[in-house]
Amino acid sequence: MASYVLVHGAWHGAWCWDKVVPLLEAEGHSVTTVDLPGHGENSSDVAGMTLDSYAQEVVARVEAAGEPVVLAGHSMGGMPITQAAELVPNKIAALVYVCAFLPGDGQSLLQVADGDPAAQVLPNLQVDEAAGLCEVAEDARVACFYEECDPADAAAASSRLVPESLAAFAAPASLTEERAGSVRRVYVECLRDHAISIAKQREMYAARPCERVLTLDTDHSPFLSRPDELAAHLLSV
Repeated sequence: MASYVLVHGAWHGAWCWDKVVPLLEAEGHSVTTVDLPGHGENSSDVAGMTLDSYAQEVVARVEAAGEPVVLAGHSMGGMPITQAAELVPNKIAALVYVCAFLPGDGQSLLQVADGDPAAQVLPNLQVDEAAGLCEVAEDARVACFYEECDPADAAAASSRLVPESLAAFAAPASLTEERAGSVRRVYVECLRDHAISIAKQREMYAARPCERVLTLDTDHSPFLSRPDELAAHLLSV
């Protein structure tokens, strides 16, 4: 049986995987979901958190599993899982990018996300530079993240989003081919994604080729809109 570690994206928390976890556990696998610092039930002050802060939290959960894990990241979660692979490559059986950012060495999330005119997050981003935080305008959250979701699920998820660290967005990944580059990569693309367009997803995995590319015909939140299909993809890894 496999061990899975699941990492949420910006503004979200471990709660976003609640529909997926029981589907993996029903097949006999162990599952750990991560609250990055300042998210979900992790009460750390999110202001000033960096990519390294997030990666260290992921590494702690990976090491606690006691065996090589399938490490999946959604959206921004692609950044810390990639950095974690640089730190503990021998403890990760595979990286799974769920419509996630896939950086190369020296690239920050902001750099990777640049040049995506179809994405709806940036035009609806509310930035508090003094506090070092940003969030997506409340009235744009469903359109950005949850358009294919059940309206009740979308409303509940939207209400649980928290501010995100600007420093984490700006911090570059520090990667080598010998370490992070040696770990298997699988990409799950989402065709109707309005947060990271399908064109941007394909640009990223063209630049950093993955062993497999799996497809979901849904929005940016397949853990809510297509949990059964997402779980099946994770199980196939």
